[in-house]
Amino acid sequence: MPENQNDEQANTITLTSEPAKTRIRHWGTVTLLEEAERYRINRIEVKPGHHISTQMHYHRSEHWIVVSGTAKVICDGKETLLKQKESTYVPLSTPHRVENPGVIPLVMIEVQNGEYLGEDDIIRFSDNNET
Repeated sequence: MPENQNDEQANTITLTSEPAKTRIRHWGTVTLLEEAERYRINRIEVKPGHHISTQMHYHRSEHWIVVSGTAKVICDGKETLLKQKESTYVPLSTPHRVENPGVIPLVMIEVQNGEYLGEDDIIRFSDNNET
């Protein structure tokens, strides 16, 4: 075996991953893609005409990247429409929600960052016409 080929093999790391964990909600799905101590990456799919609850977090911020569809984002009372390849940042302690006003599923990648990522850090607000 040539010397440099042996060096390549010594530096090769094989990554194995568990199957993605998907949680089904009435508005769509959340699939955990990767998680570590201070971040979590999710794939979020929102059905047409649906939305997540208005919520906020004291210990984490979120970055949403639209993969397909249209996202109507309400962050701290300000509405923004995002299309494919566009993104937004949700600071911690900021009320936020995402809706799918379109006719195809909204698919987003969500990157959560913070000192604590537990589900009990979700503060939910009541929404009118909850779907």
